[in-house]
Amino acid sequence: MGLVYTMITLRNPRYPELDPIEVEALADTGAIHTCIPEHVAVQLRLDKYDQKEATLADGSTRLLDYVGPLELRFRNRVGLGGALVLGDQVLLGAITMEDMDLVVHPRSRSVEVNPKNPNIGCSTIK
Repeated sequence: MGLVYTMITLRNPRYPELDPIEVEALADTGAIHTCIPEHVAVQLRLDKYDQKEATLADGSTRLLDYVGPLELRFRNRVGLGGALVLGDQVLLGAITMEDMDLVVHPRSRSVEVNPKNPNIGCSTIK
């Protein structure tokens, strides 16, 4: 399939005077958490809430800062949550994509709002 990138907007809802930032994010359906580089966390003045031990792709584990609140926007969708601080690019994880009702199209290598729910994000609660 290859890598899938998309543009998303990030902001800290606690500081509305801070400009939101638009970033290119790697959409990774195999990653659970959204990850952001440290410079993004600093720029958005995100608070450190906790630390999480994360297993990386090579099987190693690292203790990572968990920061927030982080608002994410993609087209007509918005998500609010936290992110792990890791790496040099934004990684859009499965929790965020599910929360915003986004899908990855392998053929076009694009992220889209769920075509079954084009006007409003939907979720299943059972």
